[in-house]
Amino acid sequence: MKIINLTHDSDTYTSNAYFLLGDRKAIDDVNALVDVGRDPLIIDKIKKLDAGAGKHKIEKVILTHNHYDHVDLLPIIKDNFAPDVYAFHSFDGVGHVLKNGQTLKLADRRFEVIHIPGHTTDSICLYCEQDKVLFSGDTTLIITTTNGSYQEDFVRAFERIARRNITVIYPGHGEPITHRVKQSLYSSLDNVRKSKRI
Repeated sequence: MKIINLTHDSDTYTSNAYFLLGDRKAIDDVNALVDVGRDPLIIDKIKKLDAGAGKHKIEKVILTHNHYDHVDLLPIIKDNFAPDVYAFHSFDGVGHVLKNGQTLKLADRRFEVIHIPGHTTDSICLYCEQDKVLFSGDTTLIITTTNGSYQEDFVRAFERIARRNITVIYPGHGEPITHRVKQSLYSSLDNVRKSKRI
C-alpha cells in the first residue's frame, strides 16, 4: 500500500489528507482518502495521480471526525470524484455510517475502525494489521502527563489501540510518528490510567 499525504506542502490551515493506493493498482483495489482537509489544491494533485487503469480516482472517503479542517473540501471532492463517504456519525455529505470494530477495504488492505470518543464524540482511528499502521485523526495518542481527564470510553478504546501491533501512526496534523511507537503507546496508556475520570 502507498500512502500519500496530499496536504503536506499546503499553505492553508488544513488537516492531513491521506491518499491510499494499492501497490499494484489492481482493479479490485479501493482508491481512498482518509480525511479531505480544506485545501482545494489537492484536487489537481488527485487528478494527476496514476490511480490505475480504468479506475475511479477516489472510491471511498473516510472521515476521522467532523471538524471543519478535516471535512470542508468534501462537497468539492464529491462533485469531482463521486466517492462513497464514510464517517462514524451521519452529517451532510456522509452516505455510510461506520460501526466500532467494522472492517473496510482501503487500497489493497483491510482496516479496522476503532471508535475513540474524546477529541469529538465521532472520532475514529483506522488500523491496518498487515502494515502495522494507524490513522489517528486528531486523537492524541502520545500522552506524557497524568494531569488529564478521560472518559471510560476513551480509556477502553485506548487499551484496544495499545494492544495492536503498530509501528507508524499517521496523525491528522504533522508528520508520521515512527519512533518507539509501541513503547510510547504503552507509556501513554499508563498515564491515561493514572489520570482522572470524567
